[in-house]
Amino acid sequence: MTFSLVARCAETGQFGVAISSSSPAVAARCAYALAGVGAVASQNVTDPRLGPQALELMAQGAGAAEAVKALQEGAAHMAYRQVLAVDAQGGTAIHSGPNSLGIWTQAEGQDVAAGGNLLANDGVPQAMVAGFEAATGALGDRLIAAMRAGVAAGGEAGPVHSAGMLIVDRESWPFAELRCDWIDEGCPIEAIARAWEVYQPQAADYVTRALDPSAAPSYGVPGDE
Repeated sequence: MTFSLVARCAETGQFGVAISSSSPAVAARCAYALAGVGAVASQNVTDPRLGPQALELMAQGAGAAEAVKALQEGAAHMAYRQVLAVDAQGGTAIHSGPNSLGIWTQAEGQDVAAGGNLLANDGVPQAMVAGFEAATGALGDRLIAAMRAGVAAGGEAGPVHSAGMLIVDRESWPFAELRCDWIDEGCPIEAIARAWEVYQPQAADYVTRALDPSAAPSYGVPGDE
C-alpha cells in the first residue's frame, strides 16, 4: 500500500526519504535517516524496528547491502517486509519479501533506490528513479520530482492518503521533516510539495537558530529587532 524512495545527494551529503501510502501517517512508521550514515524506508506490513536497526548497522560501518542482508538473515517475518537503504557512499540495497502485497517491485540507481507494493503497475519504481536522476535542485526538490514521476506512472493501485519527506544534513536532528498524515481529497504528495516550497527558504535559518541564535536572521515577530 506504499511507494517510496531513499536517496543521497552526492553534492551535499544529505540523505532523504520520500514516501506515500493509502494508509494513514505512513512517514511516522516507515521513514528513517541518520546524518552522515544513510536513509532507510521500511514498509509493507511494516515493522518500525527495521529502519533503526539498518541505520545502526550502517553507523557501525556496514554498507547498505550488508545491512539489508543482516536483516534478511536475522529479522523476523522478512517475507512480509520491504526495506530500501542507501549508504554514505551512495550504495543501495532493497529487500522485497515474497509476501509483499499486490503488484510489488523495485528499482535502483546511483544514490537512489525506489520500491512499492500494491502498485498500479510494475513500472512505478523505475519511473521514480528516472525522475530523481533527471531532476535538478536541492535534494527535497529531487525527491518530490521522483514522487510526482511515480504518480504519473500510475502510483498505487488505489488513492493515496498520506505522505512524508525526511531529510537529514549535518546535525543529529532532521533538516526537514514534512508530513501529511491524512487527506480525504487531493494528493498528499502535493501537500508535501507545497510545505517544502514554504519551508525550504527557511530551513537553514532553523539550523542557525539552534546552533547560534545570535547569528540567526530576524524571527519576523513583534518585538524582534
